[in-house]
Amino acid sequence: MAIATPRTSEETAAPVEPAESPAPVGPLGLVAEVPAAVPPELLVETEKAPTLKQRVRDFRARHAKWELALFFFASFAYDIATLRRIDNWLVLTKQGVFLGVLGLLLLVELRWSWDTEPPRWLARVWRFREDALHFFLGGLLSPYTLFYFKSASGLTAFLFLTGVFGLLVVNELPRFRAMGPVVRVGLFSFCLTSYFAYLLPVVLGYYSGTLFMASVGLSCVATLLITLLVRVWSGEGRRTLRHVALPGLGIQGLLVSLYLLKAIPPVPLSMLSSGIYHGVEVVKGPRGKDYRLLHERAEWRLWERGDQDFRARSGDRVYFFASVFAPTSFKPQRAGDRGTRLVIRWYYDDPEKGWSQYHAYEDMYLEQGGRERGFRTFAYVTNPRPGDWRVAMETEDGREIGRLSFTVSPDASSAPREFKVEAG
Repeated sequence: MAIATPRTSEETAAPVEPAESPAPVGPLGLVAEVPAAVPPELLVETEKAPTLKQRVRDFRARHAKWELALFFFASFAYDIATLRRIDNWLVLTKQGVFLGVLGLLLLVELRWSWDTEPPRWLARVWRFREDALHFFLGGLLSPYTLFYFKSASGLTAFLFLTGVFGLLVVNELPRFRAMGPVVRVGLFSFCLTSYFAYLLPVVLGYYSGTLFMASVGLSCVATLLITLLVRVWSGEGRRTLRHVALPGLGIQGLLVSLYLLKAIPPVPLSMLSSGIYHGVEVVKGPRGKDYRLLHERAEWRLWERGDQDFRARSGDRVYFFASVFAPTSFKPQRAGDRGTRLVIRWYYDDPEKGWSQYHAYEDMYLEQGGRERGFRTFAYVTNPRPGDWRVAMETEDGREIGRLSFTVSPDASSAPREFKVEAG
């Protein structure tokens, strides 16, 4: 008989391995493979399909430059279509409000942009200040560009106009915005002078260089006032001088230089139309004095104004007819005053001397402004020489309102001429 011996505590039972579970069998009796378990840290969440809002945001990010250009030109086209006359008081009031708001925003930015946190009530909208500043700057630079364009004549004036349009464009660029308040102070200073340069003539009823210098003086006073306030707030004189006074007053110095070079157009005056004619007849119209303009131009030469290809016979006169816009307030200011003085200068391209002044008609005054068809006037020269000519209308201080080139060729025919008639 076998006797069982007891186990000691040091002895352990042999481990029992779990029986392997039978592999699953497919319908055809084949063994199916079981995928191995994936560790949780290797699991990747399935990407969700982007929402419409996300797709729109991504599309705008990819085409940010085109979007910026589209909105810029749409805004500029809107101003062209809706901007009224330069002497419209609604337009003047709107621009004055824009300048006031822009000045306040600029003061707020200068107050809390130098290592100083804005107060809690301002912190929520602080990040929108830059967009607001450039919105109002664009709202001012756009009409200035249009008004200067209407008054510009000559190469120097168009170079100035190109610079103004460049400011309008770069004001929309993110890199330009990131340059900070120094640039914005300069632009604000430019906007101030541009506004006063046509506000003062509209209010006072005449144009002169003295009024432009007065506009510069008013802008300098505003710049110095901002400088003083920022100096008191910040306590930093050198930094205030570098970031506020120098850019603001520097722009004024540049504008005075351009004015002395006759590069700044004579706003608010502008040329509505002009032409060269064989004759100008003054007739009585339904609303007073009217004009009949005689010319030989072929109907298909639509790009010419009257007889710019002037065929001259002995004794012929070359007439220059022009229509000038001036604000409603332009009229003689006191007894004996004849109004704003204008000059018509004739230039001839002499084969030996080159371009030289042939004649100047200086006894002409803009007696009444505000007419939709403009202030109409004319001048003439008799027996013009064959060759190239140019006629320019200028202000008393020599700023071109408009110019027109034409060519004189001899007409040896003696046959009767039939002139076409155009209303002036």
